[in-house]
Amino acid sequence: MLMKEYRICMPLTVEEYQIGQLYMISKHSHEQSERGEGVEVVQNEPYQDPEHGQGQFTEKRVYLNNKLPSWARAVVPKIFYVTEKAWNYYPYTITGSTCSFLPKFSIHIETKYEDNKGSNGKIFGGEPRDEETEVCFVDIAYDEIPERHYKESEDLRYFKSEKTNRGVLKEGWIESQEPIMCSYKLVTVKFEVWGLQTRVEQFVHKVIRDVLLLGHKQAFAWVDEWIDMTTEEVREYERATQEATNLKIGTFPPAISINATPLPSSAHGPSSAPTTPLTTEPPDFLAVPRDRPRKKSAPETLTLPDPGRRNSGFRLPSIFSWNSPPQPE
Repeated sequence: MLMKEYRICMPLTVEEYQIGQLYMISKHSHEQSERGEGVEVVQNEPYQDPEHGQGQFTEKRVYLNNKLPSWARAVVPKIFYVTEKAWNYYPYTITGSTCSFLPKFSIHIETKYEDNKGSNGKIFGGEPRDEETEVCFVDIAYDEIPERHYKESEDLRYFKSEKTNRGVLKEGWIESQEPIMCSYKLVTVKFEVWGLQTRVEQFVHKVIRDVLLLGHKQAFAWVDEWIDMTTEEVREYERATQEATNLKIGTFPPAISINATPLPSSAHGPSSAPTTPLTTEPPDFLAVPRDRPRKKSAPETLTLPDPGRRNSGFRLPSIFSWNSPPQPE
């Protein structure tokens, strides 16, 4: 198990980001999807939790088969996907991801949003941890993203918003920017396979960091597209985009369902933890595990043994998704 805390500052308020995040997730998922590959929305509906209140439950499948090297496609199921389940009580969310053919692999993300510069060192201090958690600050303007994702229009070193008059983000912008908020993400990766655990967990963290950087960068780069949207308008955009993305991937059932009224909490298990509308118990990976610490450096490329071909590089694609903000009462 390898745990890291990511802090990503944004030139927005927490209230603004609730709309921007939903817009960014929908648009990003659609852009990154193609026939047989991408993010399919299986379920997206309001959910009521006794402790956290009204929120949104989302289940997605991220199809990755064509992203794998040829030797891996020969041994994994033809339909290979990551299942992501998210319970969102904005500004607090829990997300869990599992793999369709790797039962010992899981990702747990706990997220909190605050209007500050990432200065709250005890935001996840409710439970003691067995080891010191590495804190990683992510700069949406000056940290490098993979070259394949670079777009000049999304380069925040040169971008200026016409509607908000925010930007260009100069070096050291976090210290002087107003307004400013921070996305705090406590990420736990588990891959319990002897001989591969450390390298896989380190590599997955690198992929997650790249995804978080790209997503938050795009949320601000697209601010003029969503800043005037109401909650109802962005929800309609989400619905239409999800349907278009599912068709683009080539998946048809199950249909998307967004209910107008919250579901009764009694139908979804105990109140001690958020639970999925599809089961009566929360999945095991939503309990933050406590194991010994791992090394904190991440390799650029993960190489797995290949009986027929040596030095075959296995790269996980940057196509994970985030959770959707809840629908207001």
